[in-house]
Amino acid sequence: MRVPIAWLHAYCAPEMSTAALAERLAMTGTEVERTEAYGVANLAAFVVGRVLDAQPHPNADRLRVCTVDIGTDEPSQIVCGAPNVAAGQTVAVARPGAIMPDGTRLKQAKLRGEASEGMILAEDELAIGVEHDGIMVLADRDADGVPAPGTPLAELLPIATDVLELEITPNRPDCLAVYGVAREVHAATGAPLTPPPWTDDPGREGPVPGIEITVQCPDLCPRFTARVFEDVTIAPSPWWLKARLMAAGQRPISNVVDITNYVMLLTGQPLHAFDLDQVAGGALTVRRARAGETVQTLDDQTRTLDEQMVLIADAEGPTSIAGVMGGARSEVHAGTTRVLMEAATWDGPNIHRTSLALGLRSEASGRFEKGLAPEQTMHAQAVAAQLMIELCGARLVPGTIDVGGPGPAPQTIRLREARVRGLLGVEVPRARQAEILTALQFTVADADDGLDVSVPAFRRADVTREADLIEEVARLGALDILPATLPSRHGASGRLTAAQRLRRRASDALAGLGLHEVVGWSFASAELARRLRIADRPAVALANPMSAEQARLRTTLIGSLLDIAQRNHARGATRLALFEAGAVYLPREGASRPDEPLHLAALLSGPVRPMTWREPEPPVADFYAAKGALARVLGTIRVPWTLEATEPEPFLHPGRAARVVVAAEPVGWIGEIHPLVAAEWDRAGAPVAFEIDLGAAAGHAAPTRFADVTSFPEVREDLAVIVADTVSAEQVIAVVTDAGRPLLRSAEVFDVYRDAERIGAGQVSLALRLSFRAADRTLTDEEVAGRRRAITAALTETLSGRVRDA
Repeated sequence: MRVPIAWLHAYCAPEMSTAALAERLAMTGTEVERTEAYGVANLAAFVVGRVLDAQPHPNADRLRVCTVDIGTDEPSQIVCGAPNVAAGQTVAVARPGAIMPDGTRLKQAKLRGEASEGMILAEDELAIGVEHDGIMVLADRDADGVPAPGTPLAELLPIATDVLELEITPNRPDCLAVYGVAREVHAATGAPLTPPPWTDDPGREGPVPGIEITVQCPDLCPRFTARVFEDVTIAPSPWWLKARLMAAGQRPISNVVDITNYVMLLTGQPLHAFDLDQVAGGALTVRRARAGETVQTLDDQTRTLDEQMVLIADAEGPTSIAGVMGGARSEVHAGTTRVLMEAATWDGPNIHRTSLALGLRSEASGRFEKGLAPEQTMHAQAVAAQLMIELCGARLVPGTIDVGGPGPAPQTIRLREARVRGLLGVEVPRARQAEILTALQFTVADADDGLDVSVPAFRRADVTREADLIEEVARLGALDILPATLPSRHGASGRLTAAQRLRRRASDALAGLGLHEVVGWSFASAELARRLRIADRPAVALANPMSAEQARLRTTLIGSLLDIAQRNHARGATRLALFEAGAVYLPREGASRPDEPLHLAALLSGPVRPMTWREPEPPVADFYAAKGALARVLGTIRVPWTLEATEPEPFLHPGRAARVVVAAEPVGWIGEIHPLVAAEWDRAGAPVAFEIDLGAAAGHAAPTRFADVTSFPEVREDLAVIVADTVSAEQVIAVVTDAGRPLLRSAEVFDVYRDAERIGAGQVSLALRLSFRAADRTLTDEEVAGRRRAITAALTETLSGRVRDA
């Protein structure tokens, strides 16, 4: 619900900013989704002007060069393309510096060689209408009360307002109305509230000659009211009405149609205007539709109805779908002179069902389905009658057809002081309770133990018991005085679980490397499995999916990472580093629920670091970049791991992938995405990724041990060893580490060398950097030499390797 502040202030105008009002409403239960500025800005640049002269442009047939008095010492020259501009007109002018509704700042310009110092405005350029074919003419030369040139335009037209966009809960349809929101503002802020706009009703009760209304299903139409207007003149609505509709999100059409929309937004009660000359027989019947019956609605679509839907019909058949949309056959048009104005109450669940079944949702159906009070029909009729007489020059035919009115008697509920105190835990004085409820339009009377409260019609469906009244008292008068307390519990703590700490440490490790965490859907499609080449793997199918793209539960995280990478790449992000931690869902045979292991996956694509002048072409993420990220994660959670060459996952590149092994058990995979799979996501360069079962890996985490920091230096030596090309560097490191204990602290490969002539075919030379240190002494050369000899012997015996001399 969009509520223009300028319109709201016509009924309740608290002395506070829009932001403060939004916060107050939110704190009292009316959710404010956002606020926005609507219309133009820099109001001082929008003024009234008078066209002194309008001459043809010397270089353009469709332009005119106008001299315009805007109240300054010298008139301004403005080039205008409107066909209706003429000397003597009083017009709306935007001077240089004006900020238009789309945010454009107007500047001095030259149009086909002629200077233009501003713009003569059409109504859509002020966001108070949709007309653009001609400029707005505020008055002609000889009109009375012509505003003087230079008068601020904001004094004449509502060209700027803030708008509250409210998220109205289904139990509060009364707040789907500007006056309903005004009631809430009055109760929340104490600002005065004007009397309801339907107080002065120009109509009266009684039959309407020549009109007959029959309601065959009163259970679905509790009340149906109608009035007739003659001598109606169809014309554009005045600018103030157009401006309010535009700011509220409605498009102006004509005065009669605009009146129905305006009244709906003001009172919350939808109306429908029939061209009475198109109502066959002058009679309307409200009934259930027949199976297969059709009606052409205002959007020029033919709808097929069923027996559970309600329609309004005349002697020739259906004219509209009750509570949802009117019919094209009886709609108001430019030649309409007689109007039947209908305001009715419809059964909310039935309207909701009809709207869903037809795939047709309207402003009216959105209100009716929440349940409106029958009394609101006459509120809307009263306001509509005022506007029809004022804006259309209509004559109201005496009488009002009212079938089913006026509505049930108000309910009275006892509100006990002790019950209020018991539920809220704070004391709210009886006088304060009465003040709050009276401000909300409840009728209050004193009782022995509290208050007797009569519920107004517009809250009838929402407030039905004592607890509901206490909620009203609480949200406006108690929530802000409730003390801050913690629940009374024993043994409660705010610590993370072991699994939560594990996930956080792993995520922090990747975030520290510069990867960005993402959150993907737990749902996937069969098409995603096909693109990943795992369509034959079992997955959990949903019985009632939201869409075909979300028909099953995911069995891997890589699909959502590729989706997110594609979306970012399409928007210019060429360097991607993403990770996700979340559950996957693996079906178990014979079990009602799937396994939900916690997986961690990462994806790297593009350069590993930004381009600089020193490195214009940084290296691209490859297998070893992904391995480094995996090493950081598993090292952080202290899990010993290895990689094992094996048959890769179907979506990985053969020869550029491996299995992640922990305690001789596979816990995941790492590798480059297969180019053909990457092409399914429009990726020219294949990304690299890994995915591990974080829970399974963490089960083998080594305990944390602390040791004193030694002050004794370490001894560093390099060793080059020649082994067969089939021996992995990991095997070499394992042998060296085992043989070098207890003095060897670290061993790492820093170079790889191949040369068939110098070291032999099928051989490889690995250069190792060794670090020796003791915790209690400085090592001697003999101690280090002894460990080195042991390492050399172990390499020879275990791997048939030899130390390279040169």
